[in-house]
Amino acid sequence: MTIIKHYTQFGGLHYETGPIFNVLAHLGVKAPHTGQSLSEALLMGVSGGATFGYFLFDYKGYAPMLSLLSRNTFDPVETLLSRLAIPREVRQTTDASKALANLRQVLDSGQPAIALVDQCTLYNAGAANTDWWAMMPVVVYGLDSEGVHIADRSHMPNIVSQDRFIKAWGRIKKDKHRLTTLAAPDLTKLRDAVQKGVGQCISLYTEKPPKGAKTNFGFEAYRHWAAMLINTRNPQGWARFFPAGSKHWAAMTGSGMAPGLIGWIYTWGLGGGMERGVFAQFLDEAAALLKRPKLKVAADGFRASQNAWLELGQIAMPENVPMCHEARELMRKRHSLFVEHGAQSATERDRVNARLAELRARAASDFPLSEGQLTVIRAAMSEQVMRIHNLEFDAIKTLQGALG
Repeated sequence: MTIIKHYTQFGGLHYETGPIFNVLAHLGVKAPHTGQSLSEALLMGVSGGATFGYFLFDYKGYAPMLSLLSRNTFDPVETLLSRLAIPREVRQTTDASKALANLRQVLDSGQPAIALVDQCTLYNAGAANTDWWAMMPVVVYGLDSEGVHIADRSHMPNIVSQDRFIKAWGRIKKDKHRLTTLAAPDLTKLRDAVQKGVGQCISLYTEKPPKGAKTNFGFEAYRHWAAMLINTRNPQGWARFFPAGSKHWAAMTGSGMAPGLIGWIYTWGLGGGMERGVFAQFLDEAAALLKRPKLKVAADGFRASQNAWLELGQIAMPENVPMCHEARELMRKRHSLFVEHGAQSATERDRVNARLAELRARAASDFPLSEGQLTVIRAAMSEQVMRIHNLEFDAIKTLQGALG
């Protein structure tokens, strides 16, 4: 049984870039422009950077769902590894005993490993939810009689039982028992990787998306969303898709695996505000690396957008409506508990979830907003979405000018 000595990296917070950040920091990789570990903001930018996506889903038997995108979703991990020429070795087997042998062998060699596991199973002491799964990478740095030691979107180490880890690791056939090890990147490629990341961000906002409808991505998506918030006749309009009651509440606070608008704005990824502040940090670093000071002006634009996103959350769930205020603060508390205390906060998070379930049931029978109030809120949201659009439009225009 092995615990990697001196493993202390628990800072990675996004499920895509966090594990890579943790492993590279453990390997001692330093950025040439800071002398510090490659920041997760830098990794986000290299992987394709910020963008915007807007989707609605309505599955039979479930509450309708709102899905937003804050960053590049087109093969970001592959893009990041390729642009930084990060060597990797992948092992995979359908046999659980062989998978454990692979894991022990990697740990015995002194390397942390990245494993794809189902989050719904990993932190669920009971049976896995058969309706939902979410395969996400975690860093495994130990295996002993206590269980499997992992770093996963928290500042604290998490330890789960070996049986539960194996179940989560084998949940989905195509990802079953996959194990990846990484080596140090080729930092001579960093400047080019950063420039390509900025360029991809621009194209995701302004050009036809690699797949999907144009109204789902970039500035077109912002304009579409703003229109649907006030359109009362279109089936995709919020008055019809998310009417007052449980459906509107689900749009705000989430259902199934969807975090809801408040989750997307306040708790998703790296910090609140749809990761706009994090992308601004990347642009500050890019300005230094590429010697293009105009990138800092674009960074200020994305910081303004971050604040505008947070204001959108306040508009959508008003402070002066106690039920809305309580739900928003509970969701933020649940997120902070996991970030600060990891799986050890399970009992307290269960209490938060129980209260959120009570509020959800109450929203179905005694919704706290009238239709007239909702109409006013949707109109204000539409205006705020267009304000965000305009801030990011100007920031992207500045990016274009900075790259020439």
